[in-house]
Amino acid sequence: MVPVIKICYSDIARIIPINGIMCKWEVFFMYITVKQAAEKWGISDRRVRTLCSEGKILGAFRNGKIWEIPYDAKKPTDGRYKITESLLPVIEEKLSKLKEKRPLTEGELERLNREFLTEYTYNTNAIEGNTLTLRETDMVLRGLTIDRKSLKEHLEVIGHREAFEYVRQLVNENVEISEKVIKDIHYLVLADKKEDRGVYRRVPVRIMGANHDPVQPYLIIPKMEELMGKYKSSEEDIVTKLARFHIEFEKIHPFIDGNGRTGRLLINLEFMKNGYPPIDIKFTDRLKYYEAFDEYHVRHNISAMANIFARYLNQRLDYYLSIIENNK
Repeated sequence: MVPVIKICYSDIARIIPINGIMCKWEVFFMYITVKQAAEKWGISDRRVRTLCSEGKILGAFRNGKIWEIPYDAKKPTDGRYKITESLLPVIEEKLSKLKEKRPLTEGELERLNREFLTEYTYNTNAIEGNTLTLRETDMVLRGLTIDRKSLKEHLEVIGHREAFEYVRQLVNENVEISEKVIKDIHYLVLADKKEDRGVYRRVPVRIMGANHDPVQPYLIIPKMEELMGKYKSSEEDIVTKLARFHIEFEKIHPFIDGNGRTGRLLINLEFMKNGYPPIDIKFTDRLKYYEAFDEYHVRHNISAMANIFARYLNQRLDYYLSIIENNK
């Protein structure tokens, strides 16, 4: 029998003589798991998988459903979180420019609002698992029924429309955000579960795949009061301030269902009250959105979520400005 000698970090296997004895040298790589890499680098499992899929971890490869990562692989440089600060002055400049331009006509505003509502309703519901397409969402908003789609999914579209219209009303009246406002918005969002609408949950819950557990029911009221106090006293810029509020709200997870949709409506309530356009977090960006939560819970880094908000604000302002420029 040929003795086997194992050596790490080569892909060569050969038989060579040592002191007259034929030995088989099996040279192999040592790999670590996604979880081990995440612990080693201080980031989330989801972020490691994303880096692997983007080819940013040298030597990493997929073995079936599992990523194999060389144990000495270097943590990729993360350039995601330097954008918010550079975008903020750009956003303010574009906002000022928009205010200086001629106002949009009522017809233009109505078209923009209808277009935004359709896409926003589609994306925010899709993030939560609603299977209606963008076109089907538009049809439901127009009062049509989609064959082979559940009543629940129809009600989610209708409920979100009513909640967004209520948010616009709150903006026009400049109503201060409060627990009552949050519960009222949630009441409209959760059109398919009448007994749970606008009511804090009374049972513990878990969020699959999350790096944290929501607070116990008896802590919801004090945690919500604490959250509202910190938000109102915060001196951070509006983007960072709302990013932090959003993550902390979702961390509390005060309702049995509808927390994500309600939380994204609260973002737009505050953006619009402060003179900014509403943002629409796309279903296609949901992994980056989830990673932003992980980044905060694992590394206490708010920049990932703030960066998402800043990008969407910047894109929305560009869109509005282009419409005005094209209509000169």
